[in-house]
Amino acid sequence: MKNRPIGIFDSGVGGLTVVKSLIDRLPGESFIYYGDTANVPYGSKSRAELFKYAHSIIAFLLSREVKTIVVACGTHSSVTLPEVEKTCPVPILGVVKPGARAAVQTTRNGRIGVIATQATVNSGSYTMNIKGIAPAYETFAAACARFVPLVEAGMLSGEETSLAIKEYIAPLLQAGIDTLILGCTHYPFLSPVIAEFSGDDVALVDPAAETIEELAEILFHKNLLNDSQAVGKREFYVSGNPEQFYKVGRMLLGDVIEKVEKITLDGAEIDHG
Repeated sequence: MKNRPIGIFDSGVGGLTVVKSLIDRLPGESFIYYGDTANVPYGSKSRAELFKYAHSIIAFLLSREVKTIVVACGTHSSVTLPEVEKTCPVPILGVVKPGARAAVQTTRNGRIGVIATQATVNSGSYTMNIKGIAPAYETFAAACARFVPLVEAGMLSGEETSLAIKEYIAPLLQAGIDTLILGCTHYPFLSPVIAEFSGDDVALVDPAAETIEELAEILFHKNLLNDSQAVGKREFYVSGNPEQFYKVGRMLLGDVIEKVEKITLDGAEIDHG
């Protein structure tokens, strides 16, 4: 069991922020990453569509005998995880609860901003989790529809990106936030530009690191930590264009990504990229 891989999934390259934290914290763990790039972005999808994607991806990861699953996606963590975790046969965790905890620990004035997809904002998941820890704290949320397409295209800076950041984040700054949760795993790749716009008085919270700390605790308590000193095996799969994921993924994560395979969730099509 200890040598089995960890399953990780997202709509595209965003979950690579979680992969980076995993490699930094638990380099001996093997993992299988699935980016559902044929259906990106998730933020505008219906609940029914999101549940369909979640069930298919989780079934794929379970077929590969993963020992635990990380839902490296703010949208799925908000919408589908509360249901799918009830029946998942292995430990499964998302990024919302760890992100909310980190924000509560970070804020000084109790005014927390959340930027996320429309589906995550609609779910109210971050507000609910923050209020569950600190009822008096206030949250201010903004749906950032343009961020995921920008990151998927590798446009991490430039005029279009800066204009989008100003549009979405300026109202949150006006509300007096001192902490900003990057509530979609794509968004930390925009951190340098977001931080430049937000200023030194606003702390940015990336839920990825906190999520991996929670994962490490789960693996430890369930005696599932890989004891091997060797670097773990790393596999990457997508439902869309493997070449595009490889190109942007290498830009974001470096040579950790050696190969990307396209695989449809019924297993009918495999394409090496």
